[in-house]
Amino acid sequence: MTDYVLPDETRAKYKRISTASIATQLYKRGLRNQFIQGVRPVSRKPENMVGQAFTLRYIPAREDRNQLDVFRDAEHPQRVAVETCPPGQILVMDGRGDASAATAGSILVTRMSVRGCAGVVSDGGFRDYEGIGELPMPAYCAGPSAPTNLTKHEALDINVPIACGEVAVFPGDVLVGDGDGVMVIPAHLAEEIAEVCSGMEDFEAFVLEEVLSGTSIIGLYPCTKEENQRNFDAWMAKKTK
Repeated sequence: MTDYVLPDETRAKYKRISTASIATQLYKRGLRNQFIQGVRPVSRKPENMVGQAFTLRYIPAREDRNQLDVFRDAEHPQRVAVETCPPGQILVMDGRGDASAATAGSILVTRMSVRGCAGVVSDGGFRDYEGIGELPMPAYCAGPSAPTNLTKHEALDINVPIACGEVAVFPGDVLVGDGDGVMVIPAHLAEEIAEVCSGMEDFEAFVLEEVLSGTSIIGLYPCTKEENQRNFDAWMAKKTK
């Protein structure tokens, strides 16, 4: 758990930062396994998914514990997680990388969207996949899967450290999702990474313009020629006028 609360200004910065830029900056700080593996957006959204993690852990289902009548229990962890994930946060589910059964469906994900949650991520499957893709809230999973979660999964623990796509996710970590997938940023690094990456995004936009105009990447990316640095400084000065 963390006491960190993601400020609106930092959230806004992450809305325009790519997961690739975040991955590079985390790599420079010795963190090499922060990209959730095997998870893709259900549908592309106009801006990044950004929010802090609220977690749900599944274990393998055992038949005597996971009949349909378990959903009559008002304290069923899956239902409680959907109803208690705070607005602005992201429900992250540990489905053990098993997409052969759903970890949620369109009704539950719609409920989260209506409640103002910032997104949902699972390394398992989603049922009613197309319906989830039509929602305004971003959603990421390992693929469509019609079987109910009870077929393979038992929801057990809420807001505890979990694994998702081979990444350790702690409650309160910051997640950023784009077209490539989802990065997990430890809460204590969230402000630093946002600040550094904001500058990196500007530089890469400059580099792309230069490459499209025919400039060689040698001495440009990374920037090792003073001429390129001067050109970037002039580009930034023009941009900020």
